[in-house]
Amino acid sequence: MLQNVISKVKNCDHINFSDAIELMSLKGKDCLELFALSNSVRSKLGDSVDLCSIVNAKCGLCPEDCKFCAQSVHNDTDVIPHPFMDEEDILNLALMMQEEGAARFCIVISGKGVDNDDFESILHSIRRIRRETLMSVCVSLGMLTKENALLLKKAGVTRVHHNLETSLGFFKNVCSTHSYEEKIKTIQVARSVGLEVCCGGIIGMGESVHDRIELAFTLRELDVDAVPINILNPIKGTPFEDLVPISPMDALKTIAVFRLILPKKNIRIAGGREKNLRDLQCLSLLAGANGLLLGNYLTTPGRLPREDIQMIKDLGLIPGRVHV
Repeated sequence: MLQNVISKVKNCDHINFSDAIELMSLKGKDCLELFALSNSVRSKLGDSVDLCSIVNAKCGLCPEDCKFCAQSVHNDTDVIPHPFMDEEDILNLALMMQEEGAARFCIVISGKGVDNDDFESILHSIRRIRRETLMSVCVSLGMLTKENALLLKKAGVTRVHHNLETSLGFFKNVCSTHSYEEKIKTIQVARSVGLEVCCGGIIGMGESVHDRIELAFTLRELDVDAVPINILNPIKGTPFEDLVPISPMDALKTIAVFRLILPKKNIRIAGGREKNLRDLQCLSLLAGANGLLLGNYLTTPGRLPREDIQMIKDLGLIPGRVHV
């Protein structure tokens, strides 16, 4: 089976759903051969590792009931809510992360969508970042209307982040206060106005291998530009707090198979990598990934950016920057 997949990849043919499921069942040294294949596909995109960073610009008090999320009002966690951050604070963080090596900066807010007052503040912050840094600006604002998407683009946003989280079939086990169809509509709205889309999900939420592969094929069908892969870091006080973390090899196989399904996309390893991959973090960049989320996450700390930069250089890869 693996030799058949290798033959397909060499002929630039897409792997199919059955191929992907079988690849996820590989064990032992066959996994290393899978990683080598996925890395060869990644290498065709160059040796740059795309680095982005985020700011949790409005934290907590989210009315949605996502079972993984520390910011939901339905979950009893230690997260301290705060309103939309001051513009200067957001700009200073963007400048700091640019200095650390990030090429993209994403403004993230909690909630299903953005209210008018916050939206005006977001537009001001976007314009400042575009004027005073060399970074590409992304936003993660929940559901978007076409009107707001156009205003974001005019202010200087290049990419919208909006995760599907998991497969359509498993989504009911993750959230009940908004629908998968609403998520897909936001992705389509962003694409319709010419914005790039960053869309992926979280693995390790109790989903099946079939669910993971279904997510990857949905992302391929939607033709998103970047695919963040988060690995669940169970937060105390959430319904998922007692889930057993997936193994590093399971996570790495998922990354590798996503690369084969999405050969030309930016695949970014994001939240949970430090805890779940542990000493094998570097293998994510040798198993098909070509992007990292640099610095802290929304409610949990990441490791020091310089450690990730050094890891990238040690692998003979290049900490990437985007020409704005």
